[in-house]
Amino acid sequence: MKFLYHPDTVLTAPDLESLAVSLLQELPLPGVEDCRFDSGVIWETVTQAAVDQKSIKAVTDTTRRTYSDDYTLTQLHTVPPDELEAIVNDLFAQQAAMILGPSPRIICLDFVDIHYHGCPHAEASELCHTKPRDGTSQCHRYLAGFVLCRAKPLIVAVTPVRSDEPKSDAVERLLDHVAALPFDVAGLLADRGFYDGTSIERLDATAPVALPIIRRGKQMAEKLDTTVSYWTEYVMYKGSERELRFPLAVCVSYQQGNREKHGLLVRAYVACDLTDRTPKEVEALYQKRSAIETAFRTMREARARTSTTDPAVRLLFILVSFLLRNLWVIVRWGVLATPRRGGRALPVWFRFEVFREWIDHALDDRLGRKWEAPTNRIGIPATYSELDAG
Repeated sequence: MKFLYHPDTVLTAPDLESLAVSLLQELPLPGVEDCRFDSGVIWETVTQAAVDQKSIKAVTDTTRRTYSDDYTLTQLHTVPPDELEAIVNDLFAQQAAMILGPSPRIICLDFVDIHYHGCPHAEASELCHTKPRDGTSQCHRYLAGFVLCRAKPLIVAVTPVRSDEPKSDAVERLLDHVAALPFDVAGLLADRGFYDGTSIERLDATAPVALPIIRRGKQMAEKLDTTVSYWTEYVMYKGSERELRFPLAVCVSYQQGNREKHGLLVRAYVACDLTDRTPKEVEALYQKRSAIETAFRTMREARARTSTTDPAVRLLFILVSFLLRNLWVIVRWGVLATPRRGGRALPVWFRFEVFREWIDHALDDRLGRKWEAPTNRIGIPATYSELDAG
């Protein structure tokens, strides 16, 4: 990573490829016992599959200097998921320390669902259920934390989610990773998927929280029956042992024909430790969370394809895509952005697509891309040539 702190005068495709592969070589790959292999070749193969959005087989079939797809996947199946999660989150913290500094940051939380048509690998609880897409509602689910920063929007924490665990357990794991980051957390923005008592309590114990409510119950209906924005208190699970009280920011606005709708629009947000703001300011803060969708879209553009049922390999490919996306953000801001007053000017031309293409180009030479294909040794029948000549 020395190049990131003291870059040469020119950034080349081999520079990016070297940075990407050296980053992945930090990941654990014990391999099959008594099986000798070059881990560098394995990680080059994984990198190629990620930037090309291909499977391991598609890469090994079109290159000369890689192992077979079966051999490569056999080694990848030995990756320990718990150790992998810990190491990658340590790498996220290191990446954050490179360019974010110690200033407090707001973190957005969201679930990433990767739809899945196959069967569980070992336990049904490996799979979660979400909105149907492409003929399936099954998915592998991951919880990710994203820093709200226009020029340096890094992913800073990720953990896999199982269907047999409370959602709040995944939240607690993620917050443990967040606690190791090299800056304080100024706030947490989450969607309504986190609207349950235990999750709210654990988020609130970490930092100020803003998340939208789920409209249900007579008490909530009464709170939303208004024509003006105001602060109030909401009691969740009222009268039970789990009773939870929190500030509720009720925001009223006019739809003004947006999406062909008119009249008042009433929204409400859980707003713990944010009562020094107006309800409208809470809503404006929460709406900044939409930037996380762009982060997840770019992540999907660097995700290797696979049909394996092994959740550990699937987790590996997801984490690789997040690491590569973060590397792009770091190189774009740290190496290519032009210093100026008010903040560095980001290079508009250096899109994530360009980042992937450069690494792909360098790996073509490194892995020996087969720019050839077997012929049928028959060719065009002579009668066709005679007809064309006539």
